Amino acid sequence: MKYPEKVIDFIVNWLKNYASKYKMKGFVIGVSGGIDSAVTSILCAKTNLPLLCLDMGIHQEKNQSSRALNHITWLQKQYDNVNTKSISLTRVFDLFKDSLPYQENKDLELLSHANSRARLRMMTLYHFATLNKYLVAGTGNKVEDFGIGFYTKYGDGGVDISPIADLLKSEVYLLASTLGIITEIQNASPTDGLWTDNRTDEDQIGASYEELEWAMKNNNLVDFKNISERKSQVISIFSKLKTQNKHKMNSIPVCKIPLKLK
Repeated sequence: MKYPEKVIDFIVNWLKNYASKYKMKGFVIGVSGGIDSAVTSILCAKTNLPLLCLDMGIHQEKNQSSRALNHITWLQKQYDNVNTKSISLTRVFDLFKDSLPYQENKDLELLSHANSRARLRMMTLYHFATLNKYLVAGTGNKVEDFGIGFYTKYGDGGVDISPIADLLKSEVYLLASTLGIITEIQNASPTDGLWTDNRTDEDQIGASYEELEWAMKNNNLVDFKNISERKSQVISIFSKLKTQNKHKMNSIPVCKIPLKLK
């Protein structure tokens, strides 16, 4: 099944118009070897504006790094406006991690380290964005960004624009097929690449993206008697994560001072 070309054209034109409106010269994106960054990078490349693809490894699994580099190589063969840099952030991350005090709660420590990886990459993206007057292109899809908040606040959530944030994960896969993205990326299990044990997104979340999309459409069900036990579990997972991560998806709260107190 092919994704409508008119949607691709719409996103590409949206990117071009946004860059033009704010007088930005191009885009920078972190390429992870996953489906979302692959699709987003092609959409940015199609604008014909300069695109810088960054491979930012931090103790990265070899299969993730090779997929990212293979995609960038393929992308550069298709579009002459694409440049790339490979930057190892492992030493910087290790220095940061080793300077922190000992923590007894290892689960929370690992989560904090995973988030720190994402934030270090965000800093790197904005370094090159500033140097080149580029926009940082986000790679989050609708399920992650507006369903369950599955991203790092001020990490991969720290971007200038979100080209695919109105697309469900299934739509991203259809778009990838239409755009001809290399097979190894289309077939890879989704992962954020922030953990040392190579865990997938489904391992972390407890549900597949297909299940989460179903939950997004049905999370307001009142009567759970007529659905399976698994669907009931997925609804619970979705609702819990949506509530837990609401602070990421809402604007930063501002303390409004009553005029009479000023």
